Amino acid sequence: MNFINLFSGLNLKEIIQRLPDAVLLINEEGRVLWSNREAEFLFDIDTTDEIDYYFDDLVNKGTELASQSALKRTPVIAGALREGNKEFFIEMNASQYEDQYIITIRDVTAMTKVLANAEKTGKLNKDKNIMLTRLSHDFKSPLQSIIGFSNALLDGLGGQISEKQDKYVRIIKKNASELLYFIDKFFEFSKAESSLVKFEIKTFDIVNAVQEIIKSNESALENKKVELTLDYSDLASKPVTTDESVVKTALQNILEVSNKLTEIGTIEIKLSNPELELVAKRGVKIINNAENTSYILISIKDTGMGIKDNELIELFEPYSQLEKQNKKNFLRSISLYTAKTLIDRLNGTIWVESEIMKGTTFNIILPIEKGIILEDE
Repeated sequence: MNFINLFSGLNLKEIIQRLPDAVLLINEEGRVLWSNREAEFLFDIDTTDEIDYYFDDLVNKGTELASQSALKRTPVIAGALREGNKEFFIEMNASQYEDQYIITIRDVTAMTKVLANAEKTGKLNKDKNIMLTRLSHDFKSPLQSIIGFSNALLDGLGGQISEKQDKYVRIIKKNASELLYFIDKFFEFSKAESSLVKFEIKTFDIVNAVQEIIKSNESALENKKVELTLDYSDLASKPVTTDESVVKTALQNILEVSNKLTEIGTIEIKLSNPELELVAKRGVKIINNAENTSYILISIKDTGMGIKDNELIELFEPYSQLEKQNKKNFLRSISLYTAKTLIDRLNGTIWVESEIMKGTTFNIILPIEKGIILEDE
């Protein structure tokens, strides 16, 4: 009993004629035994007379790919031809019944072109970021000179300046410093996006690392009367294994954002080992024989103004901020995108909880056992 007899007995031919996908029946030699109307339209073939087509005439290595698809039970992408040698791309699924294959086919030419363009665009974007990162010194050096000479003028190294000149020099210094900070964050973002960051996995004291970040932000916090505390009482062990430099960069960016959200109040950094249920819920890979101590949870909680729900949706997406012409939100998204990209590449995760006028909490979960850290390990 073959497929055609089976179709006749169960009246499946008419059903298959109405399917939106192309359907063909071929034998093991690749000869087309039957096709529905959609297949005739797709391949621009005329079956009013006796069928005299081979599948390989329609699809490049079609019979071989049909056999592979049936054996592996997976779809395959292939190049195909219409009348006049017009090339297009198809996705086909094949099933074998005795010595015949029934094949369903879908035209994916448009999707293939989109993927090809996306791949090309992604490569161009990566190349652009690599170029920008390598040119970072050329961008930053003139600004550093402006800031340095401004300080020299304010210190009187160029002679006495008037009160008005002093005012102007301070404005020059302030604007140059803000631009340098923006460029630093932008190049940091470009480096992370281009995958130029070289990871160095080692064991270090996480408490000392966080304390160093706190110390480097003391003046910025004191200027706003923001009190920062560190709680690691629930942390089982201070030594952790991951990339210290990357963790510091991510924490620095988050702490800067948290500080900008908080005019007065407190920021608390809490280190602990998360429950495995939370680790799994947040999409972090659970390793064999994992324990709570296989991961670290870093929470940065402030009592600031909070973040609106509509801003939370695009918090880690700097490109979506470009149309809104809001410099603060754009810079914030650049900093958080950099942090998220770096954390993701360490096989960790980051998420945010916020309530207007009550504060924001940035949470990070990271694996801290060697062998489950980098994506390519």
